[in-house]
Amino acid sequence: MKEAQRFGLVIELPHFVGSFLESGEPLFRLYGDIAKIEKRRFPQNVAIGPERTIEQDPNFAFRIIVDITIKALSKAINDPTTAVLAVDQPNRLLRKVGERRLHGDQAFDKSGQLRLILQTPNWEDFVQLAVREIRFYGAENFQVARRLRARLENLLKTLPEARHPTLRTELNRLDDAVKTIHVLPADLALASIADLKASEQV
Repeated sequence: MKEAQRFGLVIELPHFVGSFLESGEPLFRLYGDIAKIEKRRFPQNVAIGPERTIEQDPNFAFRIIVDITIKALSKAINDPTTAVLAVDQPNRLLRKVGERRLHGDQAFDKSGQLRLILQTPNWEDFVQLAVREIRFYGAENFQVARRLRARLENLLKTLPEARHPTLRTELNRLDDAVKTIHVLPADLALASIADLKASEQV
């Protein structure tokens, strides 16, 4: 922001934190009079490392937990108990994210002038990452479907109204998946009930 203000620029960072950066790929896009700018100054403001880190990349924490859940649900491993326990962790992270004010993709200086454009995950990104793949691989398992439902319903009860539409969308998709997979009425009834004990755990 300081550099953009100093030179009267708009600076865009086209990559999300945690993105893989190819050699020679642009790290910034600069808009404005850039003829006299010393461009070497800008990369000093960006940390580049050999791998993603949980401390700097919030999506990475979700990604690791979702991968553990999916692995437990694979036909080769078939460990639904581990998967069910793992479903709780993205829910805990979603609650923390849902209670925060998430930054937008644009930052303005004190005069209201656009200075910075950067890619940041929004609420929908976090929810989709935490829910969709687990639903895709786990909806056929009663334990996983019920725990996922309980967690989504719990978030609807505890997070602000502004967060609800995205959660309801995922709950509706879970309903559709369960109805498609479980054709027997008794199985469908069981898979459609939230795991209440799980949702009440402290």
